[in-house]
Amino acid sequence: MDFTQTYSGTVVGGQTGFAVPLIVAVTGHRDLVAEEIPRIRERVRIFLSELLTEYPDRGVTVMSALAEGADQLVAEEALALGIPLIVPMPMPGALYIDDFDSIKAQESFDYLCSRAAEFYELPIAPGNTPESIREQGPNRTQQYAQLGVFLCAHCHILLALWDGKVTDKLGGTGQVVRFHHDDIMPGYTPDTGSSGLILADDESDLVYHIVCSRNGPDGQPDAGLQPGDYWWYTLDKEQPRSKHIPERHHRVFRYTSEFSHDALTHADKIREEAYPLLDSKDHATLPTGLRDIDHMFRAADWLAIHFQKRMLFALQATHLLAMLMGLMYIIYSDLLPKQYFLFAFLGFFGAAAAIHAVGSRESWHRKYLDYRTLAEGLRVQLYWAAAGVTTGTVSKFAHDNFLQTQDPDLGWIRNVMRVAGTECDASSYNDPVGLEFSLKEWLGDRDSGQLGYFRRKGEERVLRYQRTERLAKVVLWIGFAAIALLILMSAEMGELVRDPVVVLMGVMLLLVGVRQSYGFSIADAELIKQYKFMYRIFRNARQRIDDADNDEERRRILHVLGDAALGEHAQWILMHRERSLEQGEVWRMGS
Repeated sequence: MDFTQTYSGTVVGGQTGFAVPLIVAVTGHRDLVAEEIPRIRERVRIFLSELLTEYPDRGVTVMSALAEGADQLVAEEALALGIPLIVPMPMPGALYIDDFDSIKAQESFDYLCSRAAEFYELPIAPGNTPESIREQGPNRTQQYAQLGVFLCAHCHILLALWDGKVTDKLGGTGQVVRFHHDDIMPGYTPDTGSSGLILADDESDLVYHIVCSRNGPDGQPDAGLQPGDYWWYTLDKEQPRSKHIPERHHRVFRYTSEFSHDALTHADKIREEAYPLLDSKDHATLPTGLRDIDHMFRAADWLAIHFQKRMLFALQATHLLAMLMGLMYIIYSDLLPKQYFLFAFLGFFGAAAAIHAVGSRESWHRKYLDYRTLAEGLRVQLYWAAAGVTTGTVSKFAHDNFLQTQDPDLGWIRNVMRVAGTECDASSYNDPVGLEFSLKEWLGDRDSGQLGYFRRKGEERVLRYQRTERLAKVVLWIGFAAIALLILMSAEMGELVRDPVVVLMGVMLLLVGVRQSYGFSIADAELIKQYKFMYRIFRNARQRIDDADNDEERRRILHVLGDAALGEHAQWILMHRERSLEQGEVWRMGS
């Protein structure tokens, strides 16, 4: 096998489509018991087939290092079902092949690699060198620990062919399962700062456990487990093992499938109209993995704009209809009590209710918020990867902590990001070209990049808010003038103008009330604060970048900037969810 060749970009990033594949990573024992293998194969085949049936809009991709035993068995079953195969190797291939004990295992490895859609070599772990991992020992074991962390961080389901025992073997199957649950792998991950200490539901703890024995002393499964058993295995303290996928994980997968369906439905328009973060000249100078992130960003950004337009249409239409409802009632009660004004009132109410129902059923508001948040997360992920910014720990990647302490259902956004960033996370990139690209395109200056964007948007929002405030003041003074007019006029004259003036005052107050309600629905005041805050953050980053005297300091500033941006996006989506169409705005206005 020629390990100098690297395949890229059609499965993980979906360069030929916009569906987000369901990634199943494999961990398991090398020394399976021969008598159990047929039953294990059958269970693996059933498991993968059920996923293909359950998530047709996504498809399934298997990620396996193709080690002897469990890894190769699952890869063979995946290829037999037409499932694409990704092969991350724990070290350079020329060294990795030495860990295959038999000629048959080596031949199987070569064959499976030749069928893989992608394969790549993980970098030398911190503290190791190519020479230090050449022989068996703790340094080489560190590479397997790094592989286990990488598999857990970039899959949606960890498929474990495992005896159920957690041992002290670094990088072993038991340790990989433990890391998938707790973010802890003793001897590799740091003792402090583990995200496992965050007491929030986490969609990334999902393990499908197929119980097996090991061919050796004390090789039977752990107490209470039998060879051939299978379970969904999570951190749920009440029911850690279940025959059916837990509902909270199913919801996350459903939302990801929904995104894939929307992206596939509008694929042609996305290709034609979507705004990319990379152009053709960038492809020639930046790492290929960035194209995967950009590809997914284009889909998320276009869909966010698409559903934003529908959401705004629903908001504007329902508020206009609410104003017409109020106008009909004012005319009926204060000017011309004809029954057809009541019928008109009911008609406008019915139209508003219908628009509200369609928007709620199609989830326009939720999709706009979710897809915009995904796009902004992918934006940070891409520019971090281009600039060579890392999280600073061996076990964390850009997507890991985004939205983790918010609504668990938002975990689907991390599910997309963990797929999009796979190739970039597999190898580090520190070329100054990428850093300059991120500084120019992401940070920018007063008129470009995100710095220019937040300045312009902040100014636009301030002007809109000021217009609303001026309208309220004008109506207030008109009201005072009308009341004064009624007081000063004679009784005879007052009778003639009283009703028209009262109607005018009612209409003006109605106009202001509806406009303020619309401003509340789109969070005008809060967005002004957000845009001003983000402008200050990017402006301060620009100043510090300009003062920095080395690239490492610039990367550190970009890291802090990205964390601030991700945190602000998390606050943004929570704030806007409170203004949801699904909270019955039309009923409140109608009352």
